[in-house]
Amino acid sequence: DEQLCRAVAEREPGAFDLLVERYQERAYRIAWSVLRDREEARDCSQEAFLRLHESAGSFAGQSKFSTWFYRILVNCCLDQQRRRRGWRRLVGWRDRRDDAPDAPDPVEQAPAPFTDPADGMDTERRMRRVWALVAELSPQQRAAVTLSCREGLATKDIAAVLNLSEATVRVHLHRALSTLRRRIGDEA
Repeated sequence: DEQLCRAVAEREPGAFDLLVERYQERAYRIAWSVLRDREEARDCSQEAFLRLHESAGSFAGQSKFSTWFYRILVNCCLDQQRRRRGWRRLVGWRDRRDDAPDAPDPVEQAPAPFTDPADGMDTERRMRRVWALVAELSPQQRAAVTLSCREGLATKDIAAVLNLSEATVRVHLHRALSTLRRRIGDEA
């Protein structure tokens, strides 16, 4: 991926398309986990790719490409949240999540793959419930959980993506896990 980014910076044909193909689904998933809105997530993931295309030459290789790109993506999402908050305050709109908290995006709520077909139905139900509970976490906690669980990033990389200290990321992950355990325990 690092070499592909350099190829994008040098405007080699096909390099950008390949990076988009590799990261498009993950970018949308991360944007959705932060914004909780399908259209805004699509817009922000596309904006992140545009920013990547424009700034590929500034990638210094001091971190993994994915960490650098996810940082661009999260910045796009945070910019969008600031714009949305300002606009909604101006016109008095309510966040659509307040109106429909039980309407999760089916793409984002897909359960993790399972290996034992006999346990498949129960696993699917539990995973849907866990991700529904993740959706109720704060945006920072949702992003940290998504980057950790779905993208497999280490705490150090999550800290770079979210522009937080590693200790703060660990706090977000710990609080998210504690909240999830408590809520799952309350349902049992």
